[in-house]
Amino acid sequence: MIDIMTQLIRNKEVGKYIVPIVPDEAQTFGMEPLFNSAQIWNQKGQLYTPLEIGISVIKYKESVTGQVLQEGINEDGATASFTAAGTAYSNHGIPTIPFYIYYSMFGFQRVGDLVWAAADMMCKGFLLGATAGRTTLNGEGLQHQDGHSHLIAQTVPSVISYDPAFAYELAVIVHDGIRRMYVEHEHKMYYITLYNENLPMPAIPEGVEEGIKRGIYRYQQSKKKSAQAGIKAHLLASGIIMDQALQAAEILESEGVSTDIWSATSWSELYRDANACDRWNMAHRAKRKSALPANKP
Repeated sequence: MIDIMTQLIRNKEVGKYIVPIVPDEAQTFGMEPLFNSAQIWNQKGQLYTPLEIGISVIKYKESVTGQVLQEGINEDGATASFTAAGTAYSNHGIPTIPFYIYYSMFGFQRVGDLVWAAADMMCKGFLLGATAGRTTLNGEGLQHQDGHSHLIAQTVPSVISYDPAFAYELAVIVHDGIRRMYVEHEHKMYYITLYNENLPMPAIPEGVEEGIKRGIYRYQQSKKKSAQAGIKAHLLASGIIMDQALQAAEILESEGVSTDIWSATSWSELYRDANACDRWNMAHRAKRKSALPANKP
């Protein structure tokens, strides 16, 4: 995610509109390269010698023209900055694109009312729940054990939520989010959970972009047939759990069970799609009935 943000900032067309926001512990999220390149915004510049100078390879720089908003240990303030940047397109005619990254548990669980308020103001931008899941940062106990933020995010109608497993999924989602919010002018916000386990990132398979955006696609199709006829396993996973699904598939196939793996990038969008389908069928019963074969009830 930080690589994507860095590339966007360097882009001559959109770079000046990117607003990275972090409330605390930016180094945990790997954001320290932005401290020197994009620099941290401070209306008075840097008035002190930071602790990192001389004892660390990290370059820390505050500037009156900085792009990174580092709000201290203050989720309320960071969310307010996100709202200000995400509504600048209407208030100031400047289409700034905020990327607010924070510990996943410190988002909707703590400032869900402020996110709802941002949605009421037709705010746009990316909310990034870092170190998500329940396997990627256990050092501080339940404080970081997020497995439910997507359920809370689903209560805000304008929030589109994703839990990508691979880097290419994240790239497709961010690209589509910018298109929908800033090209098609949809009043949406994107919530994306991110993990930080060191796992190999595969190349993007051919033709999966639409499935990534809609919420699910087949990542891996088995090349084997099950030892027993009629047995076929389909494993659905998202985010960090994908690694466990890949391991489970190896075990199943070693025991003679043909196994396909599906990446569910957005359970929320699948849920909404299913609800929309049921609602359409209920409102168009005549059309639904006429579409059925004559010998079916």
